[in-house]
Amino acid sequence: MIYILLDILRSWLVEKELYSVFRVFDEIQFRTLISAGLSFAIVVFFGKRVIRMLVRLKIGDAGETDAALLREHAATKANVPTMGGVLICGAIFISTFLLADIRVNVVYLGLFTLMWMAVVGGADDYLKLTAATRGTGRQGLYSWEKLVFQLGIGLIVGFFVYRYGMQAEGDSISHVLNLPFQRTYDPTTKFAADGLIYLGLPVFMILSMLVVAGLSNAVNMTDGMDGLAAGISGIVCFALILLTLVAGQLSSAQYLYVPYVPMADELAVMSGAMFGACLGFLWWNCKPAQIFMGDTGSLALGGMIGYIAIVIRQEFVVLLMCGVFIFEILSVVLQVGWFKYTRIRTGTGRRIFRIAPYHHHLHQGGWAENQVVARLWLISILLVVVAMASLKLR
Repeated sequence: MIYILLDILRSWLVEKELYSVFRVFDEIQFRTLISAGLSFAIVVFFGKRVIRMLVRLKIGDAGETDAALLREHAATKANVPTMGGVLICGAIFISTFLLADIRVNVVYLGLFTLMWMAVVGGADDYLKLTAATRGTGRQGLYSWEKLVFQLGIGLIVGFFVYRYGMQAEGDSISHVLNLPFQRTYDPTTKFAADGLIYLGLPVFMILSMLVVAGLSNAVNMTDGMDGLAAGISGIVCFALILLTLVAGQLSSAQYLYVPYVPMADELAVMSGAMFGACLGFLWWNCKPAQIFMGDTGSLALGGMIGYIAIVIRQEFVVLLMCGVFIFEILSVVLQVGWFKYTRIRTGTGRRIFRIAPYHHHLHQGGWAENQVVARLWLISILLVVVAMASLKLR
C-alpha cells in the first residue's frame, strides 16, 4: 500500500522536491528489510496481549496424546496457549499489505493463500480446544477434511500461477521444471537453454498441489517442541528472501542460470515478513514456551513456503532447504506404514523409531529438548547453505 501511494504521489513529490526523502521505498531490498523489522515488532509488541487473551479464552494445549511415551512430555506443555499462529499470520499480512506492491498478481495470491491456510488451521485448533466445552468427542478437523482444503489451495495456486506466467514476459520460463544442476539459460546467447522441460497446466497444478500440501503438513508435523518449527521456518524464509530477489531480476536470474519470473522479487517483501514473524514468535516460543503456533501457524507457514517455491520455480532447492521438515513427515509415514505392514504379516506391529515424528525419537533417546531444537536448527542452516551453493553448480 505504501508503494502504491508512492507511485500515485511520485510526480507531486518530484515537483515539490520531496521525492529524495521517499525514494528509498522504490528499493525492493529496503522494503524487504523494513517488512522483516515491522513483522518482528508486531509479534513482539502484541505477543503478551495475545497470550493473555488466549489464556482468558482458555485456548491452551490440553497436553493430551495417545502415545504413552509422550504423555509426560505433553503434560509439561499443558495449558500453554496455542493458536499463536494468529500473531504470525497477522504480522505477515499487515507487513506485506503495507510494504509490497499488492497490485502484483503473485502478491495478492500469496496473501489469499496465507489467509486460506490460517483459517483451515484455526478451525482445526478451535475444534480441538473447545471439544470439552462443546460436549462432543470431535478433536479438530478430520484428516481428510484438512487434506481437501490443502490440496484445494494447491490446485488454485497452480492454476493462477500458471495463468499469470502466460501473461508475463518470458512466460515459457515461468512454466519450466527447474531440475537440480540444470541451466535455464544458454551461457552464450542468454536465451532459454536446450533440453528444458516445459510443464502443461495439469502437471503444473498437480506439482503445485503436492508441494503446497506436502510442506504445509511437514511443518505441522515438526511443530512439537519449543522453538523448533518457528526457528527452522525462519531459517528457510531468510533463504527465500535471496531466492525471490534473484528470480525477480533478469540479470541475476541469467547470471545464476535460474528461471526468471517477472515481479517475483515483490515476494521478497512477503518472505521478509515471514522471516521477521518467525523471529518475533521465537521471543515467546523459545523454551519454556509461553505460546504455541498451533495448526494456525504451522499450516500457513508451510503452505506459504511451498507457494513461493512454486512461483519462483525452485521446488527442488526449497525442498532441500526444508530437509528437516521433509524427514519429520517421512518419519511419521514410515512409522505408520511399517507398523501396519508388520501387524498384517506377523500379527504384532513393529516400529522403526521409538516414536514419531523424529524429534521425539531423539528426545526419547536421551537428547535434551533444547539440544534437539538447536541441533536441528544447525542442520537446517547447513541444508540452506548447500541448497544456495547448488545454484552455482549448473
